[in-house]
Amino acid sequence: MKQPVTYILANHKCGTLYIGVTSDLVKRIWQHKNDLVEGFCKKYAVHILVYFEQHGDMNAAIVREKQLKKWKRDWKLQLIEKSNPNWIDLYHTIL
Repeated sequence: MKQPVTYILANHKCGTLYIGVTSDLVKRIWQHKNDLVEGFCKKYAVHILVYFEQHGDMNAAIVREKQLKKWKRDWKLQLIEKSNPNWIDLYHTIL
């Protein structure tokens, strides 16, 4: 899946959230799951892909990432639960 994507990772249902952007979602999530990315996700074991949005270009993806990061936590939880109410790991759906 090589296209600009905004994504949300969690460590468990309604747990710690991480919002990111990438042009290669499969590769990036694999890196997170294998703790190859230093920082927040590795420190807090945030490895479950619970939400993602595809965009037409990287600028749109970055704008959306910044927008989501400014949202209240409740809004983020509602966004996830709207499309993924059971908080399943979506990684296998993108392979």
